[in-house]
Amino acid sequence: MQLSEQEIIRREKLNSLRALGINPYPADLFAVNTTSKQVKENFEEGKKVVLAGRVMSTRIQGKASFAELQDSEGRIQIYVNRDEICPDEDKTLYNEVFKKLIDLGDFIGIEGTLFMTQVGEKSIRVSNLTLLSKTLRPLPLPKTDTEGNTFDAFVDPELRYRMRYVDLVVNPKVKEVFVKRTKLFTAMRNFFNQAGYMEVETPVLQAIPGGAAARPFITHHNSLDIPLYMRIANELYLKRLIVGGFDGVYEFSKNFRNEGMDRTHNPEFTAMEIYVAYKDYNWMMEFTENLLEHCAKEVNGTTDATFGEHKVSFKAPYARVTMTDAIKNFTGFDITGKSEKELFEAAQSMGIAVDETMGKGKLIDEIFGEKCEGNFIQPTFITDYPKEMSPLCKEHRDNPDLTERFELMVCGKEIANAYSELNDPIDQRGRFENQMALAAKGDDEANGIIDEDFLRALEYGMPPTSGLGIGMDRLIMFLTNNQSIQEVLFFPQMRPEKKQVELSEEEKMIIDLLTKNENAMDLAELKTKAALSGKKWDAAMKGLAKHNMTSVRVEGESKIVELK
Repeated sequence: MQLSEQEIIRREKLNSLRALGINPYPADLFAVNTTSKQVKENFEEGKKVVLAGRVMSTRIQGKASFAELQDSEGRIQIYVNRDEICPDEDKTLYNEVFKKLIDLGDFIGIEGTLFMTQVGEKSIRVSNLTLLSKTLRPLPLPKTDTEGNTFDAFVDPELRYRMRYVDLVVNPKVKEVFVKRTKLFTAMRNFFNQAGYMEVETPVLQAIPGGAAARPFITHHNSLDIPLYMRIANELYLKRLIVGGFDGVYEFSKNFRNEGMDRTHNPEFTAMEIYVAYKDYNWMMEFTENLLEHCAKEVNGTTDATFGEHKVSFKAPYARVTMTDAIKNFTGFDITGKSEKELFEAAQSMGIAVDETMGKGKLIDEIFGEKCEGNFIQPTFITDYPKEMSPLCKEHRDNPDLTERFELMVCGKEIANAYSELNDPIDQRGRFENQMALAAKGDDEANGIIDEDFLRALEYGMPPTSGLGIGMDRLIMFLTNNQSIQEVLFFPQMRPEKKQVELSEEEKMIIDLLTKNENAMDLAELKTKAALSGKKWDAAMKGLAKHNMTSVRVEGESKIVELK
């Protein structure tokens, strides 16, 4: 591993600390009794405190210095006087350790008393200082130019998501997003608990991927010698619990879908699903809007939210539009009674990319997604979906071609999906069989396996039930004004990090010749200039190919030298 100059220096300081008999990673308990926020909110001159955190800035002077300490709740200024932390003749702790061997980012613990500086800043006068953890890499802290302008030092999104631990340290506003995320879960959980519903847990590894139309991740259980699927939804297990006699159950579940990644999709995501017996989708609409109004207030203190250029109100009630009317309003096309062929031709005429593997439900979904979805900015319930789109949903009581389903749209995105749940086991089997036909036709999101155990559960009887699913990651995006799902996940899925390539001396020579030469060289000229023996030349070329360096662009030139 190649170390930077700063990393080498820090390792040298680590050795110096050990030479002084100081353990840079002590195991002793350090009994903190307050935080930076509590100090500022309950400031009392002369009060003794014990605090710990990272050193984020220093102003080292002669016998006395100032530093800024950052803990989980903010920052506080500390004042370190040589004679106060080193009351005896040995001044090593100040002169050698604090002034020379402690770096920005190091964790220290302090004991001291509160005082106000001459400029009115609440501070801590340190009487005892302990090194708690030495950092070996420098933090990418903001920099200030000669004119006093401050520049962020850690703003590249890929680095921020990949190294969230650094992002949280140097970009304090990032932490606020995740504090609000926790508030959202707490608010929703309290709302359900007060309504008398029970939080439960269902399997993540499932023998049959069910409850949604999505491509699953597949694994293998060695002992049972069977394939297992990572959960794409928890719906069918929660319904089994309603069959078992619970009147209301909910779960915050980690779901996994082996599909594309973009600004609103991550292969691992968090969903909340709740099922309530003896209710229907009309009741669930009112329940949902009251739930989200409550959550918005708890998270932000208001029902209003900003998302990009949009001002959104989560105050109930929300508008309601049928899917048929939405498509008719924005396209002029009425999907009522249309065949698969007619829907396919209509989608093509609208410039929508469709293919012949798509059934009626998928075609309608594509039309709605392309032509309608983005128009709904304020929270809007899209209701009464065609039966082909909803294999787990009860047939509409007034129209057998539709189902009692709604999706909640906000700023052109779906954040909730709900049904009057299908509890007719014979009808449910027929819907599953239709899904199998779509899978055989080539729809890789259709479920090609019938869950016989779920059908058996329905045959034991499930009461009229309404279910709701909410994408928690998307919801917190709207409540914190974040355009990317990666901003609201601590550790979003990332492409594998490119490893630093270790090149041989011969490989370095070839790259050097190419990049320093004014004109691109062909391989014969390159081989001549490198003056390598045949074996070393062949080994270098194979090495570059192994590192995927099959071509090198000469700086300042458009030509590329092929190394294959």
